[in-house]
Amino acid sequence: MTTSPTDRRQARAVRLGPRSLTALALVSAVGVAGFGWPFLAPPGSQIGAHAQDAPWLFAGLLVLLVAVVAAAISESGLGPKAVAMLGVLAATGAALRPIGAGTAGIEPMFFLMVLSGRVLGPGFGFVLGSVTMFASALLTGGVGPWLPFQMLAMGWFAMGAGLLPGPDRLRGRGELAMLAGYGFLAAFAYGTVMNMAGWPFMSALASNVAFDPHAPLAANLARFVAYCVATSLGWDLGRAVVTVVLTLVLGPAVLRALRRATRRAAFETPVTFESPRQ
Repeated sequence: MTTSPTDRRQARAVRLGPRSLTALALVSAVGVAGFGWPFLAPPGSQIGAHAQDAPWLFAGLLVLLVAVVAAAISESGLGPKAVAMLGVLAATGAALRPIGAGTAGIEPMFFLMVLSGRVLGPGFGFVLGSVTMFASALLTGGVGPWLPFQMLAMGWFAMGAGLLPGPDRLRGRGELAMLAGYGFLAAFAYGTVMNMAGWPFMSALASNVAFDPHAPLAANLARFVAYCVATSLGWDLGRAVVTVVLTLVLGPAVLRALRRATRRAAFETPVTFESPRQ
């Protein structure tokens, strides 16, 4: 039994099969609707009663997320070795999250999601982000209607890192700079997306910046921007800075470790059998 020299030298991203990709597309489409309905619904729409449906949306999204993970594990893209790595990385990320919880956006788990998605690919990144957020919610007691939104947002966050260019060629300072820049922007994007999950239901607390179901799109966009600046800009900035610093400082070592582990696990190494010598 032999493997090619190229496969031994190069870490390869974990690829997901058709069922996994279909489930991923479905849950992402539902997630976009779940996050963006205030901007998609026409003014005066009865969808404003969405708050009463949040538990049902939670259950539906969670079932879809479980389907993504199950489909991924059932296909060749996530064999036993990849599942083991998924468990280790998810446990590490879940353990990192409480370190800075509640302290000005100090959330070290984000840099790990960026680096893992980069090395292991967008499909693995989405599964890892979702599973990590679910595990950390169990660890910190943060289970609620907001959890599927967090799982989706973190899955997208890690998946985006896997979609960055040059996964097989770009190395060194250039790669670190790209990952740090992505982490900085994606940290703000994560905070903005999560604001969309809670902003429509804040009218009783912040009437001047809350969602108005009878207002036109432009007015609600202005309210949403004001809401983000007033409530989460500082937190998002802290998350972005921490992600950049950890990526630049710890990134080289973590990337080497992840690539070494991926090469040794040989998730998708082609295997050939030689006939016995006569």
